[in-house]
Amino acid sequence: MDKEQLEYFKNKLENMSKSLLNEAEKTLSDMTDHSDNYPDPTDRAAAESDRSFELRIRDRERRLLAKIKAAIERINDGAYGICDECGDDIKPQRLEARPVTTLCIECKTRQENHEKTHAG
Repeated sequence: MDKEQLEYFKNKLENMSKSLLNEAEKTLSDMTDHSDNYPDPTDRAAAESDRSFELRIRDRERRLLAKIKAAIERINDGAYGICDECGDDIKPQRLEARPVTTLCIECKTRQENHEKTHAG
């Protein structure tokens, strides 16, 4: 992968990270606002359900942030775009769709098929 492509993906990853952090900050700000006072138990339960859902989303985003950080480290180390399993180059189209990926499409497909056959 050439230097221009690496810079493109690094910028893309950094922008993803900033966006996720901004959303997390917004959620934190919204949740620390204690102006929610619901006299009706049904309204209170709905609000709690919404908060729980929001926290699950943020937890998924927290894990994605760790993957973004690891991808940026791989760019800095020169290992970005190389499949962890087979060592082949990961196609730019796959990296465009999933910039944090560590597996080429063939290895990811094989992994998913293995999980399907051994699940349950």
